[in-house]
Amino acid sequence: MGLFKNRKQERISAPVTQSRGSQTFGMLDGYVPLGAPQLRLYKALREAVPVIDAAVFKLVRLTGGFRVECSDAQANEALEEFVESVPVGGNRQGIAAFVSSYFEQLLTCGTAIGEIVTDADGMPCALFNAPLESIELKRADNGFEVEIYVRNGCELKKAPRQELCLLSVLNPEPGALTGNSLLKGMPFVSGILLRIFESIGANWDRVGNLRFAVTYNPKNDAMDRAYAKDRALQVAKEWGEAMQSGSEIKDFVAVGDVQIKVIGADNQILDSEVPVRHMLEQIVAKTGIPPFMLGLSWSSTERMSSQQADALTSELEAYRRILTPVIRKICVAFLRSRGYSCNPQIVWDNITLQDEVELGRARLYNAQAAKLEAENEKRGE
Repeated sequence: MGLFKNRKQERISAPVTQSRGSQTFGMLDGYVPLGAPQLRLYKALREAVPVIDAAVFKLVRLTGGFRVECSDAQANEALEEFVESVPVGGNRQGIAAFVSSYFEQLLTCGTAIGEIVTDADGMPCALFNAPLESIELKRADNGFEVEIYVRNGCELKKAPRQELCLLSVLNPEPGALTGNSLLKGMPFVSGILLRIFESIGANWDRVGNLRFAVTYNPKNDAMDRAYAKDRALQVAKEWGEAMQSGSEIKDFVAVGDVQIKVIGADNQILDSEVPVRHMLEQIVAKTGIPPFMLGLSWSSTERMSSQQADALTSELEAYRRILTPVIRKICVAFLRSRGYSCNPQIVWDNITLQDEVELGRARLYNAQAAKLEAENEKRGE
């Protein structure tokens, strides 16, 4: 991989930011490891709460496809072939597959890192999604750029060709090198939700597999009190054999005052619908996906669903603005390696058919407005 190649790189001078103060142990403080425990926590959240995992995949799919266009016809043909057939990770093809994994990593971890792999001649030949556990980030000496380091065991090396590395962050805090995951804030809510689910499972274990309390009450005479222990053991033995008979019908016969009750039959199981919905509302609000798209049949009007779809469109447009520079950088690297000087244009597909209708309606309204303005100008003349 290009990240492990030894190659000298020239340092480009850049203005130093004035708002970043110096620290005594700047070398130690400058490193930002990405293999932090919260990365494993976010992945565990997706595995534990299916609605979170479904929301992430929904956002990846709803972001839609794209195509790349160039002004040069020959360059456009070569670029289209590269976009459709470039190997990704050794088991997939196409830049769309790379962007899907890249975007999924960005949503889950808040930071996504990839690499443009080159052949012996320096030509882009593949794309690679880098695992964050082996990557560390460090601010460059100029105080502005970010450098990528690769950890191999106990050894930490700087990626020799930083221009081939791809880095994106989601909603970073001021001065931070890494971004914030979409799942930030969900561990507390998800913990309550999982606790409710575990309680429901434990209660249904008790309800589904009934437990009985068999009580033998001896009479006041001396004979019963003397043999109370023996009779209790006999009742317990007969009751155990009756319960272990399985599907075979077996009667239980006892002599004396014997009472049989179901343990927990008098207790009422708490209603979990309201608290579970409260927790799911927090999760859905964080993802920005309408509830009906996650299989949650909450009451909503047609107008509300339309507004939720419009809000989701705005969210997806924001994600596209993060992914567009990454796609453009890959395409520019390919074109420059082939000797083309034209710049590619990233054209995203419309998110839904509703967007096509709204765009057509907007064009109609604009045409009607222009026609009325032209008629008013003629009347004024």
